[in-house]
Amino acid sequence: MTGTSFDAPILITGGAGFIGSNLADRLLSEGHRVRLYDALARDGVERNVDWLRGRHGDRVELVVADIRDRDRLSSAVADAQAVFHLAAQVAVTTSMLDPRDDFEINIGGTLNVLEALRTRGDATPLIFASTNKVYGDLTDLDFALEDEAYVPTDPEIRDHGVGEARPLDFHTPYGVSKGAADQYVLDYARSFGIPTAVLRMSCIYGRGQMGTEDQGWVAHFLIRALEGKPITLYGDGHQVRDILDVSNAVDAYIQSWRRIAEVSGRAYNLGGGPANAVSLRRLLHHIGDLTGREVDLTFADWRAGDQRYFVADTRAAERDLHLAPKVAWREGVAELARWLAAERRLNTPMGVAAE
Repeated sequence: MTGTSFDAPILITGGAGFIGSNLADRLLSEGHRVRLYDALARDGVERNVDWLRGRHGDRVELVVADIRDRDRLSSAVADAQAVFHLAAQVAVTTSMLDPRDDFEINIGGTLNVLEALRTRGDATPLIFASTNKVYGDLTDLDFALEDEAYVPTDPEIRDHGVGEARPLDFHTPYGVSKGAADQYVLDYARSFGIPTAVLRMSCIYGRGQMGTEDQGWVAHFLIRALEGKPITLYGDGHQVRDILDVSNAVDAYIQSWRRIAEVSGRAYNLGGGPANAVSLRRLLHHIGDLTGREVDLTFADWRAGDQRYFVADTRAAERDLHLAPKVAWREGVAELARWLAAERRLNTPMGVAAE
């Protein structure tokens, strides 16, 4: 990382969201100025802005604008020392209902960011939030069912997870739009010399997450369980995901920026890896232990593009980005449960009471 300044702002598109606000808090705590660019379209994100301002005062700048507004975006990019591009349409289900809107936000919005940087012409770095959905539904893999979890029969994938060499295979409008944006970001490093890096994220969870059924499912499960409400599982619940605490995700974003000279033009898988792989059913058992009551479940059909298994092979990211050890999933989920119980002022068992 070169040319770092504590005077020039760092731009975070989607900066009022869950990951964006956690990233902003870390950068602000290091002494940087941060410019949040966010349409504030998602319920509750204004609270994240208030939280950041309460902690960091006037070093937090908010630009309320849509990523599709090229003029506002270009102005926000103009003096930024680095850009973290997290703004997106984030739900597969929403992309199935309105694929044009998904296209315009995820592809058009990303192109707007890239063009604003290309117009500057001074090699301002960009770190892009991609997704494991770029690898498709992985239906070509064979699985065994073991202890309520799908496990790959391929020993390499079983031991290490899905690596970056896996062919891209876009499914659903969301997968297509995020995958195309992912490829645009990588190509702008090749074609125009803009230093970029892509992080293909698995399931990120942690403090500050107010999840819904369509996005942020770990927090959604906890919220429903803490409130004593039923949870709907789509499919059979044996699906496996490698969940990653947001503090570890923030580490990866910041390290991608700090090491951009070494990693520009690269895409990295970012997830919990095999040590933090858990099936939905196992996670719900843990949540039941935390809340002191069995979770009430209902079931529905599989959803489009759902993967029976995704665990990221994170060895390349750990090596190249020099990442710290990951928070163990049981510990991280318990911490999120405590935070949610306190934030929502719920009457909960002592196991998840605020510390």
